[in-house]
Amino acid sequence: MDWLEVFGLLTAAALGGAVNAVAGGGSLISFPALLAAGYPAKTANVTNTVALWPGYLGGSLGYREELRYQRCRIARLVVPSVLGAFAGSAILLATSDGAFEYIVPFLIIFATGLTAFQRRLTELAETHRLAARSAEDTPALLVAAVFLFAVYGAYFGAGLSIMVFAVLSVLVPDDLQRLNALKGLLSLIINAVAVIYFAAFGPVEWGPAAVMAVGALAGGYLGAGLARRLGQERLRSAVVLFGAAMAVVLSLRLL
Repeated sequence: MDWLEVFGLLTAAALGGAVNAVAGGGSLISFPALLAAGYPAKTANVTNTVALWPGYLGGSLGYREELRYQRCRIARLVVPSVLGAFAGSAILLATSDGAFEYIVPFLIIFATGLTAFQRRLTELAETHRLAARSAEDTPALLVAAVFLFAVYGAYFGAGLSIMVFAVLSVLVPDDLQRLNALKGLLSLIINAVAVIYFAAFGPVEWGPAAVMAVGALAGGYLGAGLARRLGQERLRSAVVLFGAAMAVVLSLRLL
């Protein structure tokens, strides 16, 4: 790698880590940067997963106060996160990602819509007793959703944080900052499993991954502080805007 490539990948990872901490969608910055550097799509995908993992760690460290009082909830969501991530990692390395890339924009639109209409959907969930009633309650629908998103997150990853945040905001009645912290921790767990799997079996480019990991860690930590200062309404707006932008960009890639 020359210095221009190092600078570009470091900057992209820092921005990606910050975006993931604020709302999600950082892979749309870091993944194209790897493609622009000349790496094949699957290699760029697994390298991007490895590189951005420290960003989720930085975000969780920045949100440690919001995570402190969610231990029971976190413990119940670890198993579906781990199992789903293993499944998604295996599927990625066994198949091409062409068909899945086609459906990604529709998944992002769906997740963005969930976030935009979060209040109305929350009322609907509470009416039908779908939402959690307390920190001790973990709805089966939430467990199933986390498993499916873990499969997706390990397979491709773009928009994972947005989808997880959207479902959490509907099914878990809590402060948005606490949900954003939980979203980041679940993303951390899912990507940790994928990183272990890809390190053992995937075509990871360790040089770029190491450079980007430094930027992602710094960006994730600083991004958590930015997200906290945005406030609940601004945070929701940021999620919706990032989601809409992601859907447009990914749709254009298919044309």
